[in-house]
Amino acid sequence: MPPMDLGLVVGACFVGVVVGLTGMGGGALMTPMLVLFFGVSPLTAVSSDLVASAVMKPVGSVVHFRRGTVNLKLVGWLCVGSVPSAFAGVLILKAIGESEQVQHTVKVALGIAILFTAAMLMVRAYLRLVERARSRSGKGRPLPQDRPDVEVKVLPTLLLGVVGGLIVGMTSVGSGSLIIIGLMVLYPGLKASQLVGTDLAQAVPLVMSAAIGHAIFGDLDLAISLPLILGSVPGAFVGAHLSARLPGGVVRRALAFVLLASGLKLLEVPNTPTAIALLVVMVAGSLLWMSIRRRHGFPALARVEAKQRAALANKDDDGESRPIPDTGLRSASRRAGDDEG
Repeated sequence: MPPMDLGLVVGACFVGVVVGLTGMGGGALMTPMLVLFFGVSPLTAVSSDLVASAVMKPVGSVVHFRRGTVNLKLVGWLCVGSVPSAFAGVLILKAIGESEQVQHTVKVALGIAILFTAAMLMVRAYLRLVERARSRSGKGRPLPQDRPDVEVKVLPTLLLGVVGGLIVGMTSVGSGSLIIIGLMVLYPGLKASQLVGTDLAQAVPLVMSAAIGHAIFGDLDLAISLPLILGSVPGAFVGAHLSARLPGGVVRRALAFVLLASGLKLLEVPNTPTAIALLVVMVAGSLLWMSIRRRHGFPALARVEAKQRAALANKDDDGESRPIPDTGLRSASRRAGDDEG
Protein backbone atom coordinates (compact mmCIF):
# COMPACT_ATOMS: atom_id res chain seq x y z
CA MET A 1 0.00 0.00 0.00
CA PRO A 2 1.40 3.44 -0.90
CA PRO A 3 2.51 5.80 1.89
CA MET A 4 -0.53 8.04 1.37
CA ASP A 5 -3.66 6.42 -0.03
CA LEU A 6 -6.11 9.17 -1.09
CA GLY A 7 -8.94 6.65 -1.07
CA LEU A 8 -8.33 6.08 2.63
CA VAL A 9 -8.37 9.84 3.26
CA VAL A 10 -11.71 10.23 1.47
CA GLY A 11 -13.23 7.22 3.22
CA ALA A 12 -12.02 8.41 6.62
CA CYS A 13 -13.44 11.87 5.91
CA PHE A 14 -16.85 10.32 5.25
CA VAL A 15 -16.70 8.39 8.52
CA GLY A 16 -15.61 11.55 10.34
CA VAL A 17 -18.64 13.43 8.98
CA VAL A 18 -20.94 10.65 10.23
CA VAL A 19 -19.31 10.77 13.67
CA GLY A 20 -19.69 14.54 13.77
CA LEU A 21 -23.36 14.25 12.81
CA THR A 22 -24.35 11.46 15.18
CA GLY A 23 -21.63 11.10 17.82
CA MET A 24 -21.53 7.38 16.98
CA GLY A 25 -20.29 4.97 14.36
CA GLY A 26 -16.56 5.73 14.25
CA GLY A 27 -15.05 2.30 14.82
CA ALA A 28 -18.20 0.57 13.62
CA LEU A 29 -17.78 2.18 10.19
CA MET A 30 -14.02 2.71 9.90
CA THR A 31 -12.91 -0.83 10.69
CA PRO A 32 -15.30 -2.65 8.29
CA MET A 33 -14.47 -0.05 5.63
CA LEU A 34 -10.80 -0.99 5.92
CA VAL A 35 -11.53 -4.72 5.86
CA LEU A 36 -14.20 -4.82 3.16
CA PHE A 37 -13.11 -2.08 0.74
CA PHE A 38 -9.34 -1.77 1.24
CA GLY A 39 -8.44 -5.40 1.96
CA VAL A 40 -6.78 -4.63 5.31
CA SER A 41 -6.45 -7.55 7.71
CA PRO A 42 -8.86 -7.38 10.69
CA LEU A 43 -6.10 -7.02 13.30
CA THR A 44 -4.38 -4.22 11.37
CA ALA A 45 -7.73 -2.50 10.79
CA VAL A 46 -8.53 -2.55 14.51
CA SER A 47 -5.09 -1.18 15.45
CA SER A 48 -5.07 1.56 12.81
CA ASP A 49 -8.63 2.66 13.53
CA LEU A 50 -7.96 3.00 17.26
CA VAL A 51 -4.90 5.18 16.65
CA ALA A 52 -6.94 7.44 14.33
CA SER A 53 -9.79 7.57 16.87
CA ALA A 54 -7.34 8.60 19.59
CA VAL A 55 -6.68 11.76 17.55
CA MET A 56 -10.28 12.34 16.41
CA LYS A 57 -12.14 11.83 19.74
CA PRO A 58 -10.62 14.80 21.64
CA VAL A 59 -11.92 17.22 18.97
CA GLY A 60 -15.53 16.75 20.03
CA SER A 61 -14.84 16.35 23.74
CA VAL A 62 -13.14 19.78 23.99
CA VAL A 63 -16.33 21.45 22.75
CA HIS A 64 -18.40 19.69 25.39
CA PHE A 65 -15.93 20.58 28.15
CA ARG A 66 -16.31 24.23 27.21
CA ARG A 67 -20.10 23.95 27.28
CA GLY A 68 -20.10 22.26 30.69
CA THR A 69 -21.91 19.15 29.43
CA VAL A 70 -19.41 16.62 30.82
CA ASN A 71 -20.10 14.79 34.09
CA LEU A 72 -16.55 14.32 35.37
CA LYS A 73 -17.57 11.91 38.15
CA LEU A 74 -19.09 9.52 35.63
CA VAL A 75 -16.09 9.92 33.34
CA GLY A 76 -13.75 9.09 36.21
CA TRP A 77 -15.50 5.86 37.25
CA LEU A 78 -15.98 4.74 33.65
CA CYS A 79 -12.26 5.22 32.98
CA VAL A 80 -11.28 3.31 36.12
CA GLY A 81 -12.91 0.29 34.50
CA SER A 82 -12.40 0.92 30.80
CA VAL A 83 -8.76 2.04 30.56
CA PRO A 84 -7.16 -1.11 32.05
CA SER A 85 -9.70 -3.44 30.43
CA ALA A 86 -9.08 -1.89 26.99
CA PHE A 87 -5.37 -2.55 27.39
CA ALA A 88 -6.20 -6.07 28.60
CA GLY A 89 -8.26 -6.63 25.46
CA VAL A 90 -5.16 -5.96 23.36
CA LEU A 91 -3.14 -8.40 25.47
CA ILE A 92 -5.83 -11.05 25.01
CA LEU A 93 -5.58 -10.63 21.23
CA LYS A 94 -1.78 -10.84 21.44
CA ALA A 95 -1.95 -13.99 23.55
CA ILE A 96 -4.29 -15.66 21.06
CA GLY A 97 -1.85 -15.05 18.22
CA GLU A 98 -2.07 -13.81 14.63
CA SER A 99 -2.92 -16.95 12.71
CA GLU A 100 -5.52 -17.06 9.94
CA GLN A 101 -7.99 -18.53 12.42
CA VAL A 102 -7.43 -15.59 14.77
CA GLN A 103 -7.97 -13.12 11.91
CA HIS A 104 -11.24 -14.89 11.12
CA THR A 105 -12.27 -14.82 14.79
CA VAL A 106 -11.59 -11.08 15.01
CA LYS A 107 -13.59 -10.54 11.82
CA VAL A 108 -16.55 -12.45 13.25
CA ALA A 109 -16.28 -10.53 16.53
CA LEU A 110 -16.29 -7.29 14.55
CA GLY A 111 -19.41 -8.35 12.68
CA ILE A 112 -21.24 -9.19 15.90
CA ALA A 113 -20.14 -5.94 17.58
CA ILE A 114 -21.28 -3.89 14.58
CA LEU A 115 -24.69 -5.58 14.42
CA PHE A 116 -25.01 -4.89 18.14
CA THR A 117 -24.14 -1.24 17.48
CA ALA A 118 -26.87 -0.99 14.82
CA ALA A 119 -29.39 -2.44 17.27
CA MET A 120 -28.27 -0.03 19.98
CA LEU A 121 -28.84 2.92 17.67
CA MET A 122 -32.48 1.90 17.42
CA VAL A 123 -32.70 1.30 21.16
CA ARG A 124 -31.30 4.76 21.78
CA ALA A 125 -33.85 6.31 19.43
CA TYR A 126 -36.68 4.46 21.20
CA LEU A 127 -35.52 5.59 24.64
CA ARG A 128 -35.40 9.19 23.40
CA LEU A 129 -38.90 8.86 21.97
CA VAL A 130 -40.25 7.50 25.26
CA GLU A 131 -38.57 10.33 27.15
CA ARG A 132 -40.15 12.93 24.86
CA ALA A 133 -43.54 11.27 25.18
CA ARG A 134 -43.34 11.41 28.97
CA SER A 135 -42.30 15.04 28.90
CA ARG A 136 -45.08 15.91 26.47
CA SER A 137 -47.94 14.12 28.24
CA GLY A 138 -46.89 14.73 31.83
CA LYS A 139 -47.34 11.04 32.66
CA GLY A 140 -45.06 9.62 35.30
CA ARG A 141 -42.35 11.76 36.83
CA PRO A 142 -41.85 14.95 34.80
CA LEU A 143 -38.57 15.53 33.01
CA PRO A 144 -37.45 19.10 33.82
CA GLN A 145 -35.30 21.14 31.45
CA ASP A 146 -32.64 21.82 34.09
CA ARG A 147 -31.85 18.49 35.69
CA PRO A 148 -29.69 18.23 38.80
CA ASP A 149 -26.45 16.29 38.85
CA VAL A 150 -27.07 12.57 38.99
CA GLU A 151 -25.89 10.40 41.85
CA VAL A 152 -23.16 8.09 40.58
CA LYS A 153 -23.87 4.35 40.78
CA VAL A 154 -20.31 3.25 41.31
CA LEU A 155 -20.41 -0.51 40.74
CA PRO A 156 -22.69 -0.56 37.65
CA THR A 157 -20.72 2.34 36.13
CA LEU A 158 -17.44 0.57 36.82
CA LEU A 159 -18.73 -2.67 35.23
CA LEU A 160 -19.98 -0.74 32.19
CA GLY A 161 -16.49 0.68 31.77
CA VAL A 162 -14.88 -2.76 32.10
CA VAL A 163 -17.16 -4.40 29.51
CA GLY A 164 -16.95 -1.45 27.12
CA GLY A 165 -13.18 -1.21 27.41
CA LEU A 166 -12.66 -4.92 26.76
CA ILE A 167 -14.83 -4.83 23.62
CA VAL A 168 -13.11 -1.69 22.33
CA GLY A 169 -9.65 -3.13 22.96
CA MET A 170 -10.47 -6.25 20.95
CA THR A 171 -12.64 -4.84 18.16
CA SER A 172 -12.28 -0.98 18.21
CA VAL A 173 -16.12 -0.87 18.30
CA GLY A 174 -18.26 0.32 21.22
CA SER A 175 -16.58 3.40 22.70
CA GLY A 176 -19.61 5.44 21.62
CA SER A 177 -22.51 3.06 21.01
CA LEU A 178 -22.16 0.63 23.92
CA ILE A 179 -21.16 3.15 26.59
CA ILE A 180 -23.78 5.75 25.69
CA ILE A 181 -26.59 3.18 25.76
CA GLY A 182 -25.39 2.00 29.16
CA LEU A 183 -25.38 5.59 30.42
CA MET A 184 -28.93 6.12 29.16
CA VAL A 185 -30.13 3.04 31.05
CA LEU A 186 -28.23 3.77 34.27
CA TYR A 187 -28.81 7.54 34.31
CA PRO A 188 -32.11 8.49 32.64
CA GLY A 189 -31.86 11.90 34.33
CA LEU A 190 -28.96 12.98 32.13
CA LYS A 191 -29.82 15.48 29.42
CA ALA A 192 -29.03 14.55 25.82
CA SER A 193 -26.13 16.99 25.69
CA GLN A 194 -24.72 15.55 28.93
CA LEU A 195 -24.98 12.02 27.55
CA VAL A 196 -23.03 12.89 24.42
CA GLY A 197 -20.51 15.07 26.26
CA THR A 198 -19.82 12.51 28.99
CA ASP A 199 -19.56 9.69 26.46
CA LEU A 200 -17.12 11.61 24.27
CA ALA A 201 -14.97 12.59 27.27
CA GLN A 202 -14.69 9.05 28.63
CA ALA A 203 -13.94 7.72 25.14
CA VAL A 204 -10.72 9.76 24.92
CA PRO A 205 -8.67 7.90 27.60
CA LEU A 206 -10.42 4.63 26.69
CA VAL A 207 -9.43 4.82 23.02
CA MET A 208 -5.95 6.11 23.88
CA SER A 209 -5.37 3.14 26.18
CA ALA A 210 -6.45 0.72 23.45
CA ALA A 211 -4.41 2.62 20.84
CA ILE A 212 -1.25 2.50 22.98
CA GLY A 213 -1.77 -1.21 23.53
CA HIS A 214 -2.17 -1.85 19.81
CA ALA A 215 0.84 0.37 18.99
CA ILE A 216 2.96 -1.78 21.31
CA PHE A 217 1.47 -5.25 20.90
CA GLY A 218 -0.91 -5.02 17.95
CA ASP A 219 -0.46 -4.82 14.20
CA LEU A 220 -0.29 -1.04 13.66
CA ASP A 221 0.44 0.26 10.15
CA LEU A 222 1.21 3.99 9.98
CA ALA A 223 0.65 3.98 6.21
CA ILE A 224 -3.00 3.28 7.07
CA SER A 225 -3.34 5.29 10.31
CA LEU A 226 -2.01 8.60 8.92
CA PRO A 227 -4.53 8.85 6.04
CA LEU A 228 -7.29 7.94 8.50
CA ILE A 229 -6.26 10.82 10.77
CA LEU A 230 -5.94 13.30 7.90
CA GLY A 231 -9.42 12.45 6.66
CA SER A 232 -11.40 11.83 9.86
CA VAL A 233 -10.44 14.93 11.87
CA PRO A 234 -11.68 17.56 9.36
CA GLY A 235 -14.62 15.28 8.53
CA ALA A 236 -15.69 15.23 12.19
CA PHE A 237 -15.39 19.02 12.32
CA VAL A 238 -17.61 19.44 9.24
CA GLY A 239 -20.11 16.88 10.53
CA ALA A 240 -20.41 18.68 13.86
CA HIS A 241 -21.39 21.86 12.04
CA LEU A 242 -23.82 20.03 9.74
CA SER A 243 -25.53 18.39 12.72
CA ALA A 244 -27.35 21.64 13.46
CA ARG A 245 -28.92 21.65 9.99
CA LEU A 246 -29.72 18.03 9.11
CA PRO A 247 -32.39 15.91 10.83
CA GLY A 248 -30.55 13.58 13.19
CA GLY A 249 -33.18 10.85 12.93
CA VAL A 250 -32.65 10.42 9.19
CA VAL A 251 -28.87 10.28 9.61
CA ARG A 252 -29.12 7.71 12.40
CA ARG A 253 -31.42 5.45 10.40
CA ALA A 254 -29.04 5.60 7.44
CA LEU A 255 -26.14 4.83 9.78
CA ALA A 256 -27.96 1.83 11.26
CA PHE A 257 -28.69 0.57 7.73
CA VAL A 258 -25.02 0.84 6.71
CA LEU A 259 -23.91 -0.85 9.92
CA LEU A 260 -26.33 -3.72 9.32
CA ALA A 261 -24.94 -4.28 5.83
CA SER A 262 -21.33 -4.07 7.09
CA GLY A 263 -21.96 -6.48 9.96
CA LEU A 264 -23.62 -9.07 7.72
CA LYS A 265 -20.76 -8.94 5.21
CA LEU A 266 -18.15 -9.28 7.95
CA LEU A 267 -20.02 -12.40 9.07
CA GLU A 268 -19.67 -13.58 5.44
CA VAL A 269 -23.41 -13.72 4.79
CA PRO A 270 -23.97 -14.21 1.02
CA ASN A 271 -25.17 -11.27 -1.08
CA THR A 272 -28.73 -12.51 -1.69
CA PRO A 273 -29.63 -13.11 1.99
CA THR A 274 -27.95 -9.80 2.86
CA ALA A 275 -30.05 -7.92 0.29
CA ILE A 276 -33.24 -9.63 1.50
CA ALA A 277 -32.43 -8.80 5.13
CA LEU A 278 -31.77 -5.15 4.26
CA LEU A 279 -35.01 -4.90 2.28
CA VAL A 280 -37.04 -6.45 5.10
CA VAL A 281 -35.48 -4.13 7.66
CA MET A 282 -36.08 -1.10 5.44
CA VAL A 283 -39.77 -1.85 4.89
CA ALA A 284 -40.82 -3.59 8.08
CA GLY A 285 -38.61 -1.39 10.26
CA SER A 286 -40.12 1.80 8.84
CA LEU A 287 -43.68 0.56 9.37
CA LEU A 288 -42.87 -0.58 12.90
CA TRP A 289 -41.27 2.76 13.77
CA MET A 290 -44.30 4.69 12.48
CA SER A 291 -46.52 2.48 14.61
CA ILE A 292 -44.36 3.11 17.68
CA ARG A 293 -44.49 6.87 17.10
CA ARG A 294 -48.29 6.79 16.88
CA ARG A 295 -48.56 4.70 20.03
CA HIS A 296 -46.61 7.36 21.93
CA GLY A 297 -48.78 10.18 20.64
CA PHE A 298 -46.60 11.52 17.80
CA PRO A 299 -47.36 11.76 14.07
CA ALA A 300 -46.21 8.71 12.13
CA LEU A 301 -43.80 10.84 10.08
CA ALA A 302 -41.18 13.08 11.68
CA ARG A 303 -41.60 15.73 8.98
CA VAL A 304 -45.24 16.18 10.02
CA GLU A 305 -44.07 16.82 13.55
CA ALA A 306 -41.50 19.28 12.22
CA LYS A 307 -44.26 21.20 10.41
CA GLN A 308 -46.26 21.32 13.64
CA ARG A 309 -43.25 22.74 15.45
CA ALA A 310 -42.76 25.32 12.72
CA ALA A 311 -46.41 26.35 12.93
CA LEU A 312 -46.08 26.63 16.70
CA ALA A 313 -42.99 28.79 16.34
CA ASN A 314 -44.75 31.02 13.79
CA LYS A 315 -47.54 31.68 16.27
CA ASP A 316 -44.94 32.87 18.75
CA ASP A 317 -43.35 35.10 16.12
CA ASP A 318 -46.70 36.76 15.34
CA GLY A 319 -46.45 38.49 18.68
CA GLU A 320 -49.84 37.37 19.94
CA SER A 321 -50.19 37.82 23.66
CA ARG A 322 -52.20 34.70 24.38
CA PRO A 323 -50.18 31.88 25.93
CA ILE A 324 -49.52 28.90 23.73
CA PRO A 325 -49.62 25.56 25.52
CA ASP A 326 -46.35 23.66 25.42
CA THR A 327 -47.16 20.35 23.77
CA GLY A 328 -43.60 19.17 24.21
CA LEU A 329 -42.71 19.74 20.57
CA ARG A 330 -40.57 22.83 21.08
CA SER A 331 -38.82 21.66 24.23
CA ALA A 332 -38.25 18.21 22.76
CA SER A 333 -36.65 19.75 19.71
CA ARG A 334 -34.29 21.83 21.80
CA ARG A 335 -33.27 18.98 24.08
CA ALA A 336 -33.18 15.99 21.77
CA GLY A 337 -32.29 17.62 18.47
CA ASP A 338 -34.66 15.40 16.51
CA ASP A 339 -32.53 12.36 17.26
CA GLU A 340 -35.52 10.05 17.12
CA GLY A 341 -36.62 10.84 13.55
